[in-house]
Amino acid sequence: MKSASFLKIAAVTATAALILVGTTACGRGGGEAPGDKIVMAISTLNNPFFVELRDGAQAAAKEAGVELSIVDAQNDSATQANQLATAAASGAKAVIVNPVDSDAAASAVDALITAGIPVIGVDRTVTGVDLASLVASDNVAGGRQAADELAKAMGETGTVIHLQGVAGTSASRERGAGFDEGMKAYPDITVVATQTANFDRAAALDVTTNLLQANPGVTGLFAENDEMALGAIQALGDKAGSEVFVVGFDGTTDGLDAITAGTLVATIAQQPAELGKLAVESAIKAIKGETIAKTVPVEVVSVTKTNVGDFAK
Repeated sequence: MKSASFLKIAAVTATAALILVGTTACGRGGGEAPGDKIVMAISTLNNPFFVELRDGAQAAAKEAGVELSIVDAQNDSATQANQLATAAASGAKAVIVNPVDSDAAASAVDALITAGIPVIGVDRTVTGVDLASLVASDNVAGGRQAADELAKAMGETGTVIHLQGVAGTSASRERGAGFDEGMKAYPDITVVATQTANFDRAAALDVTTNLLQANPGVTGLFAENDEMALGAIQALGDKAGSEVFVVGFDGTTDGLDAITAGTLVATIAQQPAELGKLAVESAIKAIKGETIAKTVPVEVVSVTKTNVGDFAK
């Protein structure tokens, strides 16, 4: 009969195998010590934005010659907490986290920091913990830019639906705060409905369909990411871009295509691959004990039909 300790080790190993969805294990370029390992915990890979973020991180890890393991929480906070605990047990020298929920991730991240493992936040912060660094876009400024682009398209008058992202994420809070602040400059525009669609295209289709029934005269819609904007466009049908103007956030490939097609007025473009790259570079510096900036900002840009060609791949 196998010992209890053996079975426990086997169970942990099996769990780690189940949650490990991608590893970049490269030859040791860039002078990194053999065995350097970074774990990147992503909220969900069921979103093109985070796929691009992952790809940027993997390219940076390959260039530097470090091992990068990717775990996908599939938008479940409890799963992510388990993945972060497993990261500590797996010998990670640094962890990059894109939290499902900025509040819920705090305990697991604090445990990593207490264990002496530097943690880098990417795209979203973690509430109440001392991250080694946060690599993120200026979401508040982006929200203000979204308000300006939407108001311009609407002729600075009309009614608006606001689709929020995952409740509890810093990205949703900050984009929403920036948008609300920006809307104050346009007294003839009224936000008639605000509801979460969880950064998800299918959810946005359902939510927008219901909100349009309750508010049939809306002329504008702001979605806190492109996936929700695209779901809203599906719900609007022929009205998108003609009777109802939609602004998104992220600058994903599908969002840029919708601008070209005329169904999306604008998107506030982040640079997800750059976010991933800079997060890995910050993690490597932390492993070496080098000083890194507490905040690493990445520029956001308003993309409309006039400049979409500069961003489309």
